Amino acid sequence: MTPLLIISCIAIYFSILLFISWYTSKNANQQSYFIGNRQSAWYLVAFGLIGDSLSGVTFVSVPGAVYNQQFGYMQLVLGYLLGYLVIAQVLLPLYYKLQLTSIYSYLGSRFGHNSQKTGSFFFILSRLIGAAFRLYISATVLQLFIFDAWGIPFWLTVSVVIALILLYTYRGGIKTLVWTDTLQSGFLLLGVILSIVAIANALDLDFTGIVRTVKESPYSQVFFWDWQPKSNFFKQFFSGAFIAIVMTGLDQNMMQKNLSCKSLGEAQKNIYWFSFVLIFVNLFFVSLGALLYAYAAKMGIELPTKTDQLFPLLALNHLGIFAAIVFVLGITAATFSSADSVLTTLTTSFCIDFLGQDPDVESTKSRNTRHLVHITFAFLLLMVIIIFQKINNDAVINSVFTAAGYTYGPLLGLFGLGLFTNINVKDRWVPIICIISPIVVWILDMNSAEWLGGYKFGFELLMLNGLITFIGLMMIRARSIKQGAMS
Repeated sequence: MTPLLIISCIAIYFSILLFISWYTSKNANQQSYFIGNRQSAWYLVAFGLIGDSLSGVTFVSVPGAVYNQQFGYMQLVLGYLLGYLVIAQVLLPLYYKLQLTSIYSYLGSRFGHNSQKTGSFFFILSRLIGAAFRLYISATVLQLFIFDAWGIPFWLTVSVVIALILLYTYRGGIKTLVWTDTLQSGFLLLGVILSIVAIANALDLDFTGIVRTVKESPYSQVFFWDWQPKSNFFKQFFSGAFIAIVMTGLDQNMMQKNLSCKSLGEAQKNIYWFSFVLIFVNLFFVSLGALLYAYAAKMGIELPTKTDQLFPLLALNHLGIFAAIVFVLGITAATFSSADSVLTTLTTSFCIDFLGQDPDVESTKSRNTRHLVHITFAFLLLMVIIIFQKINNDAVINSVFTAAGYTYGPLLGLFGLGLFTNINVKDRWVPIICIISPIVVWILDMNSAEWLGGYKFGFELLMLNGLITFIGLMMIRARSIKQGAMS
């Protein structure tokens, strides 16, 4: 596949995004940007959330990770269902009752301004690093297989991507993103489904043959019961539930579009359908991984040292022009979806939680401030990605990404205390507790095998982090009692 054809595909794709942005951002105001005027169709939000949940990491990493994890990833995905049920029945009713735009405003009304800013800060830190990591992975694939051949430097590739994202998000915000995310989810799904079709054609498999090949592959084991490894079913399942609660239900990026639905009932319907479809989407990705390894084995193709490179290697160099175009469109959708909504939601959280903007008040000053913050976060995102590229060490970058995940634990503890108790806390001490908790969890994680007889923590660190935060907050309780939102 020639670089010119690749660039043409990307240009056509972006032109569609730009048209959607122009059309949806006409007459856009503060409410359009922050909350889509609360007029978003639930089915568009549900479908768009697929792209938000998957990103480029899922697109290139999950199929490759089948080599080491088999289908164990599905244990985590099954746990998501329990987490999304909690979101639909507990969190969404609270957010709609309080008519929130930033979900961290709840912490402000429940505990105080320091708590609100702490929750917002941890979200901003987590999402800025997380979005940079995901965009870095996607951009690295484009750079390695496309732009290096033209001598285009990595920093320019990423700068252009972020500039393009700015063009279609800075005015319309959520109102635009509901539609662009729907488009990107569609291309992501087409990318994985048509890739399966391409491999099936190359292996001369019909539908029954695909199912049989996947089922009989050495990678198809789903459930793991040994209690010590990270792959244990119960660790994965309950971790999946809490990951969904925290990284969707307590995450401004995932909730802001949910809060743009017309009513609570529609927002709940959106979550139910999204969670159901997500299981099958992830099943497609792990099945694609099994087929990729089957194809490589049959054709005698040497596996790359990094499993993330397997899918792009085969799609761009071995499976023909159709598979290459499908992959490029899929990874392009993943690249844009990794960052577009994040810029909008980071801007929302900072403007409301730190600057105190009222999303219902329209003024030239507030609009200009919002645009400035939006552009600033785009610049920060670019800087973090370039730092990742300069580090050029996958182990270090993955450690930074993992560390960012530690910051969701304090959110779990804060919201848990607020929702399920009527205890008030000394607001000024909340930031200190929320900083100490991840550090304690990190120390436990580093020494768990030695201290706990070989036990290794997996994603359940999130639950432990939230519990330690919860206990720490109990230790700084205030004398006065404040009525909890769930009572």
